[in-house]
Amino acid sequence: MADITAPQQKDRVEQTGVESTRGGTFFTPRVDIFETEQELTVYADVPGVRPEDLDLRYEQGELLLHARVQPRHPQSNFLLNEYEVGDFYRTFAIHESIDSGKIAAECKNGVLTIHLPKAEAVRPRRITVK
Repeated sequence: MADITAPQQKDRVEQTGVESTRGGTFFTPRVDIFETEQELTVYADVPGVRPEDLDLRYEQGELLLHARVQPRHPQSNFLLNEYEVGDFYRTFAIHESIDSGKIAAECKNGVLTIHLPKAEAVRPRRITVK
């Protein structure tokens, strides 16, 4: 009797996220996202980033965070060097219920806070029953 085996299949990898086309070293900042009835608030850790080195955009339902980190010291005779230099980069898919004209952000002490207010039409409202 002939030995029948299933043809070998190539390994399949399911895509779980957006593919990166950026070269060089970049880091994914850690974030906390908090939701209230009025807004979504994103807290992102971006140590070493100055507010003028942040590029924050909201386009076609995506929030893009790109933060450039400047070297602390020129390459010299380090005794110990654990701090890596590289940009922070992260994108988020944001629901259309955000009022993009009212998005605000501030960066203080290495924490970027982004306020994404919900559009008036999607906010919960109390209905009076008569």
